[in-house]
Amino acid sequence: MDTQNPPPPSNESSCVFKSDPDDYRCMVILRVKRATGTFSIVGCVFMLLVIWLLRRYHSLAQMILCLTVAAFCDSVAYVIGDSYPEGSLCLFQAFWLTYFDWSALAWVCLITLNLYLNLVREMSTNRYQMFYHLTAWGVPLVMASLPLAKGIYGPAGAWCWITDDTDDHVAWRFGIWYVPLFSLIFLMICCYARIIFVANKRMQSWLGTFNPERERRKVSLAEEIKPLKWYPSVYLLVSLFPLINRIHNASYPNDPSFPLTLLHVLSAPLHGLANAFVFGLDKEWWSLLNPTGMQLALQSRLCDRTRIGEYHPGAVRYTQTDLDDLSDDDDDNTNVLFYSPDMTLKDRGP
Repeated sequence: MDTQNPPPPSNESSCVFKSDPDDYRCMVILRVKRATGTFSIVGCVFMLLVIWLLRRYHSLAQMILCLTVAAFCDSVAYVIGDSYPEGSLCLFQAFWLTYFDWSALAWVCLITLNLYLNLVREMSTNRYQMFYHLTAWGVPLVMASLPLAKGIYGPAGAWCWITDDTDDHVAWRFGIWYVPLFSLIFLMICCYARIIFVANKRMQSWLGTFNPERERRKVSLAEEIKPLKWYPSVYLLVSLFPLINRIHNASYPNDPSFPLTLLHVLSAPLHGLANAFVFGLDKEWWSLLNPTGMQLALQSRLCDRTRIGEYHPGAVRYTQTDLDDLSDDDDDNTNVLFYSPDMTLKDRGP
């Protein structure tokens, strides 16, 4: 009687290219993914160090700080990830990646919205900071939890994502990430086009009355727009190859493409590194990162322990001996070092 082959163990790796034990493609994909994730971590650490060192805590810098934290956590997931079998660890990695991918995208959108309200609508956005945080950390939690509640997460290629390439799972994959991603990128590009148009128009306008604060604000916003306009472009560039690979996966579910998957894992973890390049485009930051500026900033952070407090002077009182000594001083000495209501100064005449 013919014996049937036993089913593969449940803990077997889910790499889609592992047709035989000696297949090298999965190892190459994992190493490339970890390498690009490591580069992103280095870029994020650089941004966090500069923001901390230079004490940039105004509203826009806080949003860039939150974006960097989200990109850092996303890069960590790529570095520690593996081709896990379906299980709790795989579910955690899939949820972690989805959450921080969405959080980083949300902060890029909010930076764009903040600039739009400041420049185009001329609105102060300081009172919206709490709303920004609730949106950037709350909405991603909902989007990352939906597949978790439906049991859609599972092994896919070199990391855990949507489990299969069936029609239902493909719809989930595009519905919770790729369609919202490119829709938001398109809206951000439109917003920046409007922002740049309004900024150029106002820079060339003359209202007849010189207002230093208004002129300073126009120049400041124009300088802020230059580097920030590249953040949507970063997400567009690093998401093109993942989109093409997922479209190929949906069209040919049983024939994954190794070159497309390799380009996918080469670009997808690069959010943090690409953000660091955009961060470096700001000339104001680089003007402060010269050796002298870095030394002063480091000394201010690590060595300056000065504490300024309120001084409460006490009553100054003198004994009779002290008063006699003062009266015997030379008449040409007119310096009074201390004074209190109990002191009587000698009348020195004209």
